[in-house]
Amino acid sequence: MPRSPRSLSPAQPASRRPMSTRLLLGGSTVALVLALGACGTTDTTAEKAADTSTLPTTTSTAQAEITLPTATPVVTVSSGPAANEALATLNTLAVKGRAPKTGYDRALFGQAWTDDVNVDGGRNGCDTRNDILRRDLTGIVVKPGSNGCSVQSGTLADPYTGRSISFVRGQQTSSAVQIDHVVALSDAWQKGAQQLSPAQRADFANDPRNLQAVDGPTNQAKGDGDAATWLPPNRSYRCTYVARQVEVKAAYKLWVTQAEKDAITRILGDCGADVASTSTRQVPNTRTSTATPIPEPAYTPPTTTYTPPPAEDPAPSSVYYANCSAVRAAGADPIYAGQPGYSSKLDRDGDGVACE
Repeated sequence: MPRSPRSLSPAQPASRRPMSTRLLLGGSTVALVLALGACGTTDTTAEKAADTSTLPTTTSTAQAEITLPTATPVVTVSSGPAANEALATLNTLAVKGRAPKTGYDRALFGQAWTDDVNVDGGRNGCDTRNDILRRDLTGIVVKPGSNGCSVQSGTLADPYTGRSISFVRGQQTSSAVQIDHVVALSDAWQKGAQQLSPAQRADFANDPRNLQAVDGPTNQAKGDGDAATWLPPNRSYRCTYVARQVEVKAAYKLWVTQAEKDAITRILGDCGADVASTSTRQVPNTRTSTATPIPEPAYTPPTTTYTPPPAEDPAPSSVYYANCSAVRAAGADPIYAGQPGYSSKLDRDGDGVACE
């Protein structure tokens, strides 16, 4: 009778295990590594360099594929009622100057595109960047084995420029489509976000209301500008753009500058908002009565015509003129009241000047 093979002792070194056993274990390990690599949801350099989307998908993996729901679509603001609603919300925001940018850092708003947040799309197993790509792109192709998460390609109808942009994931191509924070993180930091908790700032950075897939170069040109310093080149989208800024700032209790508020008000007015009935600058009323004041009549200065008092004969003097002929003969004409020789008898018109 042939001898039965020896059983492998738990203490036996792996190098002494039968070759068939080592091959079996090695194959299982490779399969496990490939399966874990296919579950990644972040757009990392390692994922780009080692894309496993071309590997065959097993039947069990295909059956487990799940299509994730897309984030809530953005509401378009292009008419009077919606613009009026945005304007009413705008008027609830505090108006202040910018706080210093000192201390700002992107890391203060949490890990980029983290799924660990308490906003729409949070904790759904897909990172925020891919959530927004799935919402804003059409004709998308997702990576097999990523539970419908990782977007490999699609087409963007860019709201900032009005152009159609093809998106293909890759180190040289992904930047053509970027995810913009409608209210820039730096702008938020200078207008109230310093008072938010770390969790609230992470929610802010990953809130779909504040995120939009856009043309990459245009997003770079925007920087951290607010509505007073930057607007989308596509004018037809500006009402929606500023209305989203207002919605986000109201949700996170951020403020606006006066220049920013004036710019948003003007844009909403162009979209049909009733700006005339809402003043953007409040002038305090210091009157103590609501009665309509009666205008005072215009001041008319009195007539300044001089009327001299009745002339009085001067005190007796040694000079005496019987008549004006005598005055003229003496070369004393005219004689003014108070001068020697003046007499009311010589002043026929009583104006204080005799023998004129």
